[in-house]
This record gives sequence, C-alpha cells and structure tokens, in this order.
Amino acid sequence: MPVLNRFLNSELGRRWKAGEELLPSSVWTLSTYQQGALTMELPELIQLVKLVWKSKHNLQGQKKRGIFENEDALSNYQGEARVREQAGVLSERRGSFPFIDFRLLNTTANSGEIGTKKKLKRLLSFQRYFHASRLLRGIVPQTSLHLLDGDYLGQAGHMLSKVGAWNFDIFLFDRLTNGNSLVTLLCHLFNGHGLIHHFQLDMVKLHQFLVMVQEDYHSQNPYHNAVHAADVTQAMHCYLKEPRLARYLTPLDIFLGLLAATSHDVDHPGVNQPFLVKTKHHLASLYQNVSVLENHHWRSTVGMLRESGLLSHLPVEMTQEIEQQLGSLILATDISRQNEFLSSFKTHLDNDDLSLEVAEHRHFMLQIALKCADICNPCRVWEMSKQWSERVCEEFYRQGDLERKFELEISPLCNQHMDTVPAIQIGFMTYLVEPLFDEWRRFTDNTPLTEAMMSHLRKNKARWRALHHNQHHRGDDGSGQRSEVVESGP
Repeated sequence: MPVLNRFLNSELGRRWKAGEELLPSSVWTLSTYQQGALTMELPELIQLVKLVWKSKHNLQGQKKRGIFENEDALSNYQGEARVREQAGVLSERRGSFPFIDFRLLNTTANSGEIGTKKKLKRLLSFQRYFHASRLLRGIVPQTSLHLLDGDYLGQAGHMLSKVGAWNFDIFLFDRLTNGNSLVTLLCHLFNGHGLIHHFQLDMVKLHQFLVMVQEDYHSQNPYHNAVHAADVTQAMHCYLKEPRLARYLTPLDIFLGLLAATSHDVDHPGVNQPFLVKTKHHLASLYQNVSVLENHHWRSTVGMLRESGLLSHLPVEMTQEIEQQLGSLILATDISRQNEFLSSFKTHLDNDDLSLEVAEHRHFMLQIALKCADICNPCRVWEMSKQWSERVCEEFYRQGDLERKFELEISPLCNQHMDTVPAIQIGFMTYLVEPLFDEWRRFTDNTPLTEAMMSHLRKNKARWRALHHNQHHRGDDGSGQRSEVVESGP
C-alpha cells in the first residue's frame, strides 16, 4: 500500500523471524494492537489512512505552492539545488522544478476536483483497505501488495501478457491500472527479465522507488507525464528484444535501459530548455545552459535511488557505475544532440565496426534505442500516434501562452495561431524521426517490428500531409485549424 510506505518501510525492509509479529506494537500508538481480530473499525481505519495521506499531501503542497506563489517572479529563485549524499554523482532535491503558472493554462473544467476524487478513490479502495487490515492484524501477505483494484486486475494482467506487442495501448493500460501504469509496467518487466532475482532487489524498496518516480512526473503536463514514461519504457522493452541486440545484452544492460526509459523525463516542468534559459531559471544556471532538463532528470533519479535505498545492498563501486551510465543514457535524449548521435550511428553502420561484445558499443546502442523509444510516437498506429501528437502540441501551445503572458518571445512551434499540429508533425517526422529510424532499420536488418514501425510512419505522415493540405486549401485561421485537427478522426 503506497500511502503507508513512509511509515512501514523501515519494518518491512528486513527479514522477519519465525513467530514474530509483522508489525510490532511500537510502530503504532494504539495500545490495543494485537495479533488476531482487527481492533479497528472501518471508519477508524479510513481516518488513519486519510491522516497519512494528508501528511503526504502537505509535503507535496510545498512543491505546488512553489508554482503558484512565484508566478510573478520566475527568475528570483536562487540557491543550490543539489545535495551531496555520498561519493559520486550529485543528486537533486525532489520538487525543484520551474515556478510556472499552470492555472492560466488549465482548460479542463473542475480538473482539480476530478484529480482529488481520483486520488481518494485510488487511496481508499477496498483492495487497499483489505491489505491495510491484514497489516494491522499482523498477517503476512501471501503475495506482494497489489497495485491494482480487483476489478481491473484481470484485464491489466491480460494486457501485460502482450506487453511486447507494438500495438500495446498504453492509454488503455493506464486506465486499467487506475493511473499506475508506470509502476505496474516496471514491476512486471523487472520480474519478466529476471532483474529482481539477479540484483537481489528488495520488492518494498523497488515499489517505493517506482512510486516516487511516477509521482514526480506531473500529471498536468499533456505530454511529459508518467504515461509518456510508461510508453517509452514499453517501446524500449520491444527494442531490447530485437535479435541483433538481445543476444549480447547483459542483465545490467537491460536494467539500465529500462530504468533510463522510466526516468528519462522525471520532474519535467512542461517547458523546454530555451524557456528556462531566457527566464534565468536556477536549473539553467546550475547546469550552465547545457542539457538542463536532462541533467535534472538524471540527478533527480539518482536522488530517488538513494532515498529509496534500492541499490544500497550493492557494492559502492557498482552503484556509482550504475549512476554514471544511467546519466549517460538520459543525457543522450537531449534533442539538441540528435545530429551528434545520428552521425556516429551512421559511421558505425557504414564501417560495419559495431562489436556488441564490447561494453562500450552495447552502451552506445542502448543510447540509440532510448532515443528511438523517446520519439517513436509517429511510428505507432494512427489512433495512438495522433493522440500523442495532439498532446505534445498542446504542451507547446501552453508554453507559448505562458511566454505571451510574461511578454517573452514565443518559442518556435509554440504559437498556436501560426503553428498547426499537422505542420509541426510533418517537420518532426521529416527532420528527426525518419533519419534516425532509417539507420535503426539498417541496424536491425528489417525485422518485423522495424517494418511495422516504418509502415506506420509512412502512413501517419501521409495523413498529416492530407490534413495540412485541407487546412491550407480551406484557408482557416489558426484557431480553426487547431480545433479541426484535434477533432478530425482517422
């Protein structure tokens, strides 16, 4: 039960001796705690869970207040965002994202109320009450704490049995898991790849870490949210299974690939690097305007790894190596380095000198695979590709609205009155997606997965061209163009 992790982690993280109660009475202030019948009634238990949730909510509220109370002072924040917890990589405090006023851009009616109801439903579901009652009675669960409510468990489980299929619908999966798609997917993939056993990972620490990562994605972002992270992770899983790559990968390679995909955009503020630079945001100063967001994603992930203690049982040298390689993978997703990686990839393929027995070459291919997974939306089936396209453009438009509000120069692709969804997508496919995936096709030697992706890419580009042509022909204004694209079906 994620909401009780803060209180139970220290006790659940150790082995229990035979005959010992699961939770000693010292954990709870109730003098009536005992093994046997539940001494707390449902209303009291709900009240207890609410208090725990309120404590957690208050901590998260500090992060939200950072947005709203500083909306008129984007550049006033000063200070060091990093914390040196141990030798090696500097980590960041959680919640150090830009102060941005999202209230102005919130176009969903009663979205706060809906979000609150969803959290309460997820928190107080019968499934979690059931597990809480078992914990309070000192009964050791026979299985791990379920992430899903019982009504959805079977359907989500059926989808996970087909997680390697390219037409995997991450939006449906997120609904079936009640917003826990990232946590559920990663637990399944880590187990399926044998990583939990190989690295002797503590399941409670793993769950705590994944919940922290999922919660540090901002659901108010139309695109850079936990669902995007889950989608990239599922794509990465598919790429790791490609025959030419899979036969050489070590458990550490798979662990790093999936972990990087999961956390590559964690704590993304919904604006790009140029916005942070021109508003003199503290992260831009901290990383000297170089891969600002990617550095933040990496250091935030390192902070959560250390906070959860997920790797604390491994040798220090190995932990530091994991943190460094994780950073190398996440930093590779910086779109400004696209030509650098594409040129190296083409050179390797032209010279036929990729030797995947060499760790350095395998790491390079993990970087390429992650880059492909990060921008693979145009290679999905039209229904999903179109939805992702609309989401990313909506996020661009929100940044443009924010820049307009603060009288800043509107960034390219962010002006909803001039930049239409079809035009943005056609340019994205032409200059970024097609060149990278053409080389990926050379590397994989036209596997069925690659052929399917390239087929979707061609068809999706043709549909966007048709929409763009229709808009231009009708001579609609910017707002009309935008609404027409959003509402048009396949």
